[in-house]
Parts: sequence; C-alpha cells; structure tokens
Amino acid sequence: MTKYNIPTRMDLLWPTLKALESRGGSASIHELSDHITSGLALPDEILEKLHGSGPGTEVEYQAGWARTELKHIGAVENSSRGVWTITNFGRSVETETELRELVQLKRRKRRQERQAVDSLGQDADKAMEARPWEDDLLDIIRQISPDAFERLCQLVLRESGFTRVEVTGRSGDGGIDGVGVLRVNLISFHVRFQCKRYSGSVGAPEIRDFRGAMVGRADKGLFITSGGFTREAEREAVRDGAPAIDLINGMDLCDLLRNLRLGVATETVEQVTVKPEFFQGI
Repeated sequence: MTKYNIPTRMDLLWPTLKALESRGGSASIHELSDHITSGLALPDEILEKLHGSGPGTEVEYQAGWARTELKHIGAVENSSRGVWTITNFGRSVETETELRELVQLKRRKRRQERQAVDSLGQDADKAMEARPWEDDLLDIIRQISPDAFERLCQLVLRESGFTRVEVTGRSGDGGIDGVGVLRVNLISFHVRFQCKRYSGSVGAPEIRDFRGAMVGRADKGLFITSGGFTREAEREAVRDGAPAIDLINGMDLCDLLRNLRLGVATETVEQVTVKPEFFQGI
C-alpha cells in the first residue's frame, strides 16, 4: 500500500506554476485546487485533513502559502477578485529545482532585511505566518447562533443580488433553510438554500438529502457552510444526471463578506521597505 504525505508549500510551487500555464496563464483558486489535487492523485483522507480546527484543509493551507511564495518572487500575480496569473518571469523558470532555489533565496533575503531593522529580534518566519484574518472571522461566525447564521446568509444573498430572500427554517423540510430569486439579465432562477454553521466538513449524505428536498421546487440549490465539504460531497454536488448544487464553504464565505464589506473592513496601508544595501555602500 502506498503511503501518502501531505504536500508542503515547497512541494506545491511547481504544480501551481504549471497549472497556471496549462490553463492559459490564469485561474481562480478553485480551478487551481482542482487541477493540482487531480494531478497529485492524493487520496481523499489526505485531501480532507483539516488545518487546525478547519474549515480549510491542510492541503489548501499549504497551497495558499505556495501561491504567496510565488508572488514574493514575482512569478505570479493575483487580482482583488481572486484570479491568479503567471508572469513572464514565472514562464521563464525552467525547472522545479530552479524555482525552489529562487524561493529559498528570496526568503533568506527577506529574513535578513527584517533582522536588520527589527530591534526586538522577532522571528521573521513566525511574522510571515501570522494568523490569517479568515481564521479570526470564522471563529466569530462559529460562535453566533444558528438563527443568526441563517440571517447572515440571508443578508449575504441579498447583497449579492438575490431578491425575495426568506429564511424558512421549517422542521422536516429536508434541510431547506430559505428561498430566494436570482435574476440574471432577463432570466430569473428560483433558489433553495441551506445554511450550516459548522466547523467540520459537510458530507455527501447531507448533499443528497438537500437535493431530494429541493428537486421540483427550485431551479438551483445553494449550500452554505462555515466549515468545509468532503471530496465526496463536492463530487455529489455535481454528479451526472442530478441537479447541480452550488457549494459555499467557510473560506468562500469569508471572501464574500470581505468583498461585500459586511463585518470586514479593508484599508490600504503605505508599506515602507528598508534597503540595508544602501547603508552598506556609504
């Protein structure tokens, strides 16, 4: 039996770069994730292992840091809408060994620059791996009541363009928590949604139950959770021959709240970089 280990950020550098190349130079995080995990052929038990208490997986966490490392060396760029693109410099990197060396060189340089100005002697690696804002936000969301989470999802849908959004929350309704209408140009879609305030992963049985409750009553299904979805749940959501269900996990929800500026404030801060080499040349 083959033993699999969770890939590190360094392991995911080259697959991420090549995935962008193969997809025409750009991709969303979801597209990158699907492409990379498919290429690595890792078993579900590895892909579904949570990072800490979740909702993100360890592979997603390492993939996020791989993208950050690639951005630091100028191999990739990302837009405010979460689309990542490969740069001309990224295309010029010819081997995985070369890429790893570039990243390691950049990390050493950044560490030296920080140490040159950090009178407190703070560890640079720990500073780089500060707790993500998404973790803080999800901690808060997981502490609100289930009713409050339903109202939060209702607000998110309204702010995203849905109309006639109502939270029903009727017992015995197959998990359907609300209804709404999404109008796209001249066409309207009737949507049923389920909200699950959760820290773990939603499985395929919950997706099947939700689909059974919505079939014949809506054009689309939407499952929102503060946790994650197992790989089986993701496959079940788009199973051939069955109505597709759109999934929004905890990280997706964080991005929505940030973009809609609901409970999240963003600001542009001037960044000052000290260049030790200037003083060395005096």
